[in-house]
Amino acid sequence: MDSAAKSSVDEIRDRFDRDVERFSNLETGQSSTVDAAFALDLVAETAAAATPGAKHVVDVGCGAGNYTLKLLQHRPGLDATLIDLSRPMLDRAVERVAAATAGHVTALQGDIRELPLEANSCDIILAAAVLHHLRTEAEWTQVFRKFSEALRPGGGLWIFDLIAHEHPAVQGIQYRRYGEYLTQLRDEAYRDHVFAYVAREDTPAPLTFQLQLLRDVGFAAVDVLHKNSCFAAFGGVKA
Repeated sequence: MDSAAKSSVDEIRDRFDRDVERFSNLETGQSSTVDAAFALDLVAETAAAATPGAKHVVDVGCGAGNYTLKLLQHRPGLDATLIDLSRPMLDRAVERVAAATAGHVTALQGDIRELPLEANSCDIILAAAVLHHLRTEAEWTQVFRKFSEALRPGGGLWIFDLIAHEHPAVQGIQYRRYGEYLTQLRDEAYRDHVFAYVAREDTPAPLTFQLQLLRDVGFAAVDVLHKNSCFAAFGGVKA
């Protein structure tokens, strides 16, 4: 589907407004993604270890706050800025995160493409299952550059997301395997439901493209933490 025919920001916001409970389980994460709980643990542990002096985390597309909550288990007391399109999702995240940290919690409702981030203001940026809503290469570049500029030197950007593949045959295999996972998780109707909203809402980019973009905007240490089917955990540390 052409990106111009994809769901609008308002349509995506409306779906997440009605889906808060599914995103509020710290044990399972977002179960429709492959290895969700494993990636949640891995990203949080890596983010804490890569920037041991961190004081401030920005969680982009925070959902109900799972990634920040898991990070706080490794790095207690952080200040947290939580960003999401959905007000109900953001309210739940603030409630949960504020109860888990002595740090200051700030909530920003909006689209990361439009929200400003102060330069050199944070130590860790988390972006889980959100960047696949970016539409154009220019938007990807703008957002990754914004992340780099917002981080202090030595700060880390860590991502878990749906990805695309560069060769159509590889893409076909990975989506078939993802469909098998969804069917096993629930049933074929659930698989079709997930694939329908992926087709309608999402424009994921290849992992290779995103890794190169990280380097291009100033991340010196770039690593893939985990990849299974069409999901990957990865990121980098700013020089």
